[in-house]
Amino acid sequence: MKKEMSKMVVTINSTIEFNFSSFYINVNTTPPSDSAFSDNADMVVRLALVVILFITMVSLGCTMEISKIKNHLIKPKGVAIAVGAQYGIMPLTAFCLAKLFQLAPMESLSVLICGCCPGGNISNIFALALQGDMNLSIVMTTCSTALGLGMMPLLLFLYSQGFPNLVQYVPFTGIIFALIMILVPCGIGVLINYKVPRYSKIIIQVGLMVMLISCVLIGVFAGISDGGKIFTVLSPQLIAIAALMPLIGYICGYILSTLFRMNAPCRRTISMEVGCQNIQLCTTILKMAFPAELIGQLYFFPAIYIVFQIVEALIFLVLFRCIQKLRPSQTETQVYTAVEGAAEETNGI
Repeated sequence: MKKEMSKMVVTINSTIEFNFSSFYINVNTTPPSDSAFSDNADMVVRLALVVILFITMVSLGCTMEISKIKNHLIKPKGVAIAVGAQYGIMPLTAFCLAKLFQLAPMESLSVLICGCCPGGNISNIFALALQGDMNLSIVMTTCSTALGLGMMPLLLFLYSQGFPNLVQYVPFTGIIFALIMILVPCGIGVLINYKVPRYSKIIIQVGLMVMLISCVLIGVFAGISDGGKIFTVLSPQLIAIAALMPLIGYICGYILSTLFRMNAPCRRTISMEVGCQNIQLCTTILKMAFPAELIGQLYFFPAIYIVFQIVEALIFLVLFRCIQKLRPSQTETQVYTAVEGAAEETNGI
């Protein structure tokens, strides 16, 4: 009986190990001649991600003004709705989609990490383009980033319970370290904006340029160094999830803010904040907190996510501009009403 039980334990353990290892055994097998190049390329990508994240978060901090943060914290309705939606809608969406598409364990964990990330500074750009409340947008990004230090590990712990044996693979220490790493440069940016605000605009512009250019360069460089393995890893299920997650975030954020009777600029702002994740942070966690042989090329998932995130936001922007052109502005309506009233008075005379 003991022998049978021991055989069962060995079989179960080997099955679990196989489930987690079968995903990357075929993917990460590289010829010995290419191993040195792959290791060097991997190190370059890791260091580049850290530097890019640092510059991006400093530029985000430069957009924050202490006085505006205080004003929104005094009346925190909009911030509370947005942060609640950020850490309520997106992690739940990631969990449901991972279950719906029956992803492998490491794929599920990658999607969960992306869903539990705080809001990204790209939402501030789209909030501005959609004529949203910029002060609310910046404060929401600030609060979600600060709260991420506690909320992100907590949500990952809770949602990973829904997958067999997944919680033991969540790198909580690495995630907390990455979150601290973004709070420090963000604080530096706030200090720069407070002490020497004349440099803030330059730093913001540099940060945005670095973020956009780096996304392209790292994707190309990593794709070349990995020998095109990205196409063997990013399954149709992952691409579908990358397309659905931001779309659900945009729509649910708008609906939730409408239910709480927020004004139109705030609704558009909250919609962008909920749908836009901090992709730089997600990529850095996936690349830095996991061994290369375990995560494989799944750190490319945030790169696919940000493409759909931007494209879908641009579609909403185009629709918003079209509606604006078709609908007469409030000023034009007031002028037309005044002219019509004056004409009626003249005719009456």
